[in-house]
Amino acid sequence: MLTSPSPFADHWQLRTRRLTFERRPLVMGIVNVTPDSFSDGGKYFDAAAAIEGALRLADDGADILDIGGESTRPYSKSVDADEERRRVLPVIQAIVARTNVPVSIDTSKAAVARAALDAGAEIINDVTALGGDPAMLRLAVDSQAGVCAMHMQGTPQTMQDAPTYNDVVADIHRYLAERRDQLLAAGLEQSRLALDPGIGFGKTHEHNIELARNCRQFLDLGCVLLVGHSRKAFIGKVMAREQPRWSDAERTFGTLGVSLALAAQGVHVLRVHDVAATRQALALFHAAGGV
Repeated sequence: MLTSPSPFADHWQLRTRRLTFERRPLVMGIVNVTPDSFSDGGKYFDAAAAIEGALRLADDGADILDIGGESTRPYSKSVDADEERRRVLPVIQAIVARTNVPVSIDTSKAAVARAALDAGAEIINDVTALGGDPAMLRLAVDSQAGVCAMHMQGTPQTMQDAPTYNDVVADIHRYLAERRDQLLAAGLEQSRLALDPGIGFGKTHEHNIELARNCRQFLDLGCVLLVGHSRKAFIGKVMAREQPRWSDAERTFGTLGVSLALAAQGVHVLRVHDVAATRQALALFHAAGGV
C-alpha cells in the first residue's frame, strides 16, 4: 500500500516562505560549486557555469536549489570560510535575482550560512546537524531560516573508516529524535526543521540499503524528512550486482529507482542531481497509481 507524505509534517516553513507537500515529494536540485565533489566535482566550479546549471535545474522543475561550496565526499579536504563564501555568494546572488526557486546553503560554517542568508538563501542544510560550528544554532534560530539537520557518523575525513551500528535504522532514529529535541529546546520551531538520515555519510553499502528500505520509520519524528541518495556508491554496487557491464559512473537510472521507493514511503524532499528525470519519473509514477 503506497502512502502519501506523512500527515505529521504538512509543510516546511522557510525564512520568508512556506513549502507545502501534496502527493509527490519536492525535488531539491544539487549545485556543487566545488572542484572535488564525488559525482560532479568541477562541473560547476566556475561561477558562471554554476549559475547556468542552477537556472537549468530551476527550469527543469526544482522546488529548491541547494548550493554548496565545500565537498563532503569521503576523505575530502575542508576549505576555509572565506574560500567557501567566494565560491557560493555570486551564485546565490544571481539565482535569487533571476528565479523565485528558494535557495538552500549547504554548509556547516555559520559565517558562510550568515552570508548566504544575507544574499537571499532560505535554508541552512548542515551535514553536522548544526553541531559543527558553535555559532550555527543561534544563527538558525535568530534568522528563522529553514533548517536541514543530517546524521553523520564521524566527519567527512573519517566517516568511511569503519562505520558501525547496533541497528542502523534504530540508532539513527534515536539520534535524530534526540537532536530534534535539542534543537527545539534551543528555540528552533519544529515547522522549520527537516531531518536527513544521511545516506552515504558514515554508512556501509548494507547500511545505506537498510536505510533506504526503512525511511518511513523516520516520519514519526514529526519533521520534514529529506533524503540525499543521488548517484551514491551503494547505487553503483547494486547496479554491478544486477548487471556487471553497467557503468558504475552512470547512476541516474539507479537513482530514479531509489527516488520512487522513497516517494512510496512518504519522504517529503528528494535531494538529487537529475531534476528533470526525477520530476518525470514522479509524474508517471503518480499517473500510474503511485504517489
